[in-house]
Amino acid sequence: MTPTLDATRILVTGGTSGLGQAMASALAGAGARVVITSRDGSRAARAARAMEGAVEGVEMDVRDAASVAAGVDSAERWLGGLDMLVNNAGIGMRTVNPRFLSDPRPFFEVSPDGFRDVVDTKVLGCFLVAREVVPRMLAAGRGRVVTISMNEGTMRRRGFVPYGPAGAAVEALARVMAADLAETPVTANVLLPGGATATGMVPEEIPADARRGLLSPAIMGPPIVWLASGEAARAHDERIVAVEFGAWLAARRGSGTAAT
Repeated sequence: MTPTLDATRILVTGGTSGLGQAMASALAGAGARVVITSRDGSRAARAARAMEGAVEGVEMDVRDAASVAAGVDSAERWLGGLDMLVNNAGIGMRTVNPRFLSDPRPFFEVSPDGFRDVVDTKVLGCFLVAREVVPRMLAAGRGRVVTISMNEGTMRRRGFVPYGPAGAAVEALARVMAADLAETPVTANVLLPGGATATGMVPEEIPADARRGLLSPAIMGPPIVWLASGEAARAHDERIVAVEFGAWLAARRGSGTAAT
C-alpha cells in the first residue's frame, strides 16, 4: 500500500527530468507538495506544470551559494516550510564524453572545465543545498535529507572520470552528514537506483538490447515515498538500493525496526 503523505513539503533538486522527475511525480502523487529546481527557471516551471499534483518549479543553480539561498527561500515561501530535501541535482558523463560507453576516455583526456562542472554540480551542489536547508530544519525541530547516490562499481568504472569520483564524494558527504546529524531531529539517508537507468544521461547510440535492460526511473518512486512517510521517521544513515527496496523493507519490518 502506498503511504499517504498528506501535504508533506518536499524540495527535489534537479527535478525536471530523469530520476528527479520520477521521484517528484511519485511524491506529488502520494499527496506531497513538491518544489522542483533547475538552473533554468522556465524549464522548472514547465516541468512542474506537466506533473499531476501540487508541484512548483523554482530556478536554482546548485553550484552557486547565492542562487541556492534564493531558491530555498522561494521554495519555503511556496511550501510554507520544508519537511524533506531530496539532494538529486547532477550532470552525467555525456557532458565530458558523449560516447562514454562505446568510447571510454582515460582521465587525462578530461578537460579541467568538464571535470569541474560535474563535480561542482553534484558534490558542491549537494553540500550547498544541504548547508542551506538543514539549519532551517534544525530550527523547526524536524526534517529529512535524502542524498541520491550510485552503485559503487560506477564510482570506479573505467572511463568514468569525473562522474564516478563525484558519486563517491557525494556518498561520503552523505555519510558524514548523517554522523553530524545523529543526535538531532533531522535524519539523513542515501538512495540509489541499483543499476543503469533510462535517463538523458545515457548516450543515444546505446544498442537496443542494452537499452531494454535499463531500469525505469520510476523505480525510485516507492523508496522515496516511503522515506517521506511516517514509517521512515526513525530511518537514519541507511543506504537504500531501489531495486532491492521491497526485500529491504520486508526485512526491516520483520526485525521490528520500522516505526508504526
